[in-house]
This record gives sequence, structure tokens and C-alpha cells, in this order.
Amino acid sequence: MRQEASLAHVDLDAMFAAVEQRDKPSLRGKPVIVGGVAGRGVVATASYEARRFGARSAMPTSEARRRCPSGTAFLTPRFAAYRKTSEVVMALLHELSPLVEQVSIDEAYIDLAAGGHDLSPAGVTAVAEQIRASIAAATGGVTASVGVGTSKLVAKIGSDLHKPDGLTIAAAGDEQALLQPLPVTRLPGVGPATAERLRRAGIHTIGALAQVELPPLIDWFGQAHGAGLYRLARADDDRPVVSEREAKSVSAEETFAVDLTDRARLGTEIDVLATKVGGRLRAGGLSARTVTIKIRHHDFTTITRSTTRPQPTDQPRLIAQLARRLLAEVDTSAGIRLLGVGTSGLETFVQDDLFGDTEPDQPSGQPAPGPAPSTTDQSAVVREHHVPGSWRAGQDVQHDRYGPGWVWGSGRGLVTVRFEGPTTAPGPIRTFDAADAALLPADPPEWVSSALSPT
Repeated sequence: MRQEASLAHVDLDAMFAAVEQRDKPSLRGKPVIVGGVAGRGVVATASYEARRFGARSAMPTSEARRRCPSGTAFLTPRFAAYRKTSEVVMALLHELSPLVEQVSIDEAYIDLAAGGHDLSPAGVTAVAEQIRASIAAATGGVTASVGVGTSKLVAKIGSDLHKPDGLTIAAAGDEQALLQPLPVTRLPGVGPATAERLRRAGIHTIGALAQVELPPLIDWFGQAHGAGLYRLARADDDRPVVSEREAKSVSAEETFAVDLTDRARLGTEIDVLATKVGGRLRAGGLSARTVTIKIRHHDFTTITRSTTRPQPTDQPRLIAQLARRLLAEVDTSAGIRLLGVGTSGLETFVQDDLFGDTEPDQPSGQPAPGPAPSTTDQSAVVREHHVPGSWRAGQDVQHDRYGPGWVWGSGRGLVTVRFEGPTTAPGPIRTFDAADAALLPADPPEWVSSALSPT
């Protein structure tokens, strides 16, 4: 832990949904769900308007449909658009400090001390406000929440406290005042199972956890996890900002409050984990040859199963399919406490394929997106992998007569497109034959932004 609040955590607010609302003006202020839109799809991101109805990430899309009102837009992810926005944000952050650690497509840590900034409370507040304003201007309105503190832990928790478009500064000496009232689930590593064990011990807040001595925590959770909780509850975190690191694997896992035996539920959990892994791969411009599942049984015995493909992939759906096959070989009747999906054999090749089920999409609800596509190699990749007559809700398109737009819905041999973009007013809707040769996939639209350098 540092002597001054010099570590910042920047977290883009509901990034996938925010980019969709930026590029699709008719969706602004409306509930938007991004994720798998058919079958066993899961929610990757819910806009803040959708969260008011109880929608959240990792929820089955079917449940989000039940909760959200008519007119909610259900869109498949456009990773190329999100990656483009992320690159703009990370470039801005690198202008502020040589030490920037990108931890996902929508969040990063910044070492403000390495950037030579004024580290007084007023100084770091001014820098944090500058970060938020610069990001919104450079991305066409995508907002970020920022936390600044003496450690990564405090900065990360701070950025999450006042979302969206929030700012939290925890000066040196104020760490406990910030952390103590918060629920234990705010700490990294406190999942449902850990939280339930603490609840049974009458421990609900970080402040209460900080009163527990080390031996009981080790007894409850083991040496590594118990000692980690002991330190974090006391804001003891000296992890540095690491600007460059070579990833050897990308993974995600979940510990369950109740051991799972139902294969349908486990399959849904695999879909959620694969969505996270695929997003992290794409954020890093990576793809993977090997998919691994990790299973921890009720008695804490742990097994792994792996499979390797001849070609690398970053597609969440394919990762999920391979993980499901591996799970089918495992006996789950005794109950699974932890489930993980990982990838390795990483390469810097990424196939820019659109995410989602192959079932036809129904109209997305309240619509919208963008300007003419550029003729780039990416365009060729998107078109090469497009199946004629197959369209996904939210997909960027270009029509020979009407120009750029996005797929509002498809099915029964038809596709409905809304022609608009980030710099236009909400546009008109037209319906075409799904095999119309005048309608083609397109690159993400361009948005108007101010100068990228912070002022």
C-alpha cells in the first residue's frame, strides 16, 4: 500500500451496451441487452436502463426477456466495435502514464506517480476528472467510472461505488473508512460460497471481516485463500501496476454456493464462462488452440480435462461447445463445487466472427446504428464468414441504395434494417428479403470525437 493515492482504476460503464447506444441513436435511453439472443444465450452486458428491471450480466437471456419490457433491444455482440473503442481509451491512458495495466477490454489500472502527476488530493481529483471527460469526448459519449487510492484494491472498489460516470478518491488513511461499511462480496475472491461461509459466522461487512484473526480464516478457507482475505480486509495490497505481460492462458471460473449436479444448469454455467473467456481473448487480440475445463468436487478433489484444435479460435460459442463435450465425460452426480473454463496455446491471430446462436433473430425491439463501412481487410473477413441470408440482431450492414444501418431483426426469410448511425438522428426501418444481394455485412461505424489527447 502506497503513502499517497496514486493508483487509478478506470472502468467503462456497461461498455458493450454503451457502444451499442452510441452507434444506434434510437436505442439511447432504452433498455439494451447484449449477448446470445437465442436458445441458451446469456447476457454479456445489460444497459443501466435494463438493469432497473433486474437484468444483469451472466443471466440467461430468456430470463432477461421475461424481466424486461416490450421494446427492449436484444443484440448480438460486435466485438470489433468494442475493441476499437477500447483501443482509443487505452491510448488516452498511455498518454497520462507509462505504466498502464489493461486487465480487460473495458478496464485498466494507471500508475499516476509514474506519470509525474500532482499527487495531492486536489491533484489526483483533477487528473481523474480529466480522464473521465477525455474518454467521453474521444469515444463519442461512452462514460467511465474512476477510483483512485493507495492500492489496486481500493482503486478497483472505488471505481465501482458510484457508477455510472462516477468518481471516488480515497486518500491515504481513508482506506478503512471506505471499505468497512461495504459487503464482503466487494472483495476479490469472495464468491457465493465464501460469502455464505462468512454469513454463517455472522460476518457480512468488510469491517466485520477485518476483526477476524488469521487462524479462523485459514481454518475455514485454507492457507492461501484465508491469508488473502485477512490481508484484503485490512486494505493490505501492494500489487504493482504491470504494463506489459505475456499471457500464457485466459480463463474464468465460478464457485457455487450449493454443489451442482444438474447438467443443464452446468451447461448454462459453461456458456457464461465461455462468454467471459472469449471476451478476454478478443480484448487481448488473442485466440487459443486448447480449451480446458476445471472441476472441483464437493470433497475438494480437482480434475481438469483438455482438448486441442488444429486452428485457434476466440469464439465464445465454439469454446462453450468444446467445454460442454469435455464436461460430458465427467461424472457430476456427486456434485460440483467449482467450474472453470480456460484456454491456452495462445496466438495473436483473431478470427473476427460475430457472436451468437445461429437461430434467426426476432426483431430486437427499440432499434439503431451507423455510417458507411470502409473497405478494409476486416471488411473482407466479415463478408467471407457471413452466410448469405443469415443475419444477427445488431449486426452492421450496408445497403446499396439506403446506405449504412444495422439489423433490427430477422426470420422467415426476411431481414429488417434500421438505417442510422452515431452521427445521425434515429433513422427509418426497411424490410428486405434475407438473401437480397444489395445488403451486405459492414464494418462498425465511425463516430465523431474530439482530439484524442487529454487537455
